[in-house]
Amino acid sequence: MTAILSAVATVLMMLSFSVPLVPSFLKMDLSEMPALVASLSMGPMSGVLVCLIKNLINLPMTTTGGVGEFANFLLGVAFVVPAGLIYRFMKNRRGALIATVSGCLAMAVICVPVNYFLTYPVYAKLMPLEVIIGMYKAILPSVNGLLECLLIFNVPFTLVRGFIDVAVTFLIYKRISPLIKGNIN
Repeated sequence: MTAILSAVATVLMMLSFSVPLVPSFLKMDLSEMPALVASLSMGPMSGVLVCLIKNLINLPMTTTGGVGEFANFLLGVAFVVPAGLIYRFMKNRRGALIATVSGCLAMAVICVPVNYFLTYPVYAKLMPLEVIIGMYKAILPSVNGLLECLLIFNVPFTLVRGFIDVAVTFLIYKRISPLIKGNIN
């Protein structure tokens, strides 16, 4: 089941797209949703494996030299591990909501240090940081510095992305849970 959810996550990652109001290199996709389903239904380790597998499969097609995939993996782990751990102790609808929202918030918080200390320093070796910040300034000219860009753009973007994954998970989880757990009648 982890492999099947990884395959779904891989396809969803390949279907990423740019959205308005954020720089075009920030891509929207639903690839964390299968990892979230895995974490809730089979435990956090299964969710982590889905995150790992989809990013490893995406490596040959990367445009980020693997740095984007590594950051995506770290953010995915920050999302699915808290959600899976909390849901393990609160297995009801309210627990699922608390678990998934907690994971979403953790991912948004973690996106700042991951991008500030890992992703953007590596990208700055390929492209001057001023050019990267310029992509943010093209949308909001008043931003100053990388940290401000991350707080104004990346955190809300990550929250929205996570909440979309949460909403889709809530829509489908009850329907697919018996299938995942092998309880098919």
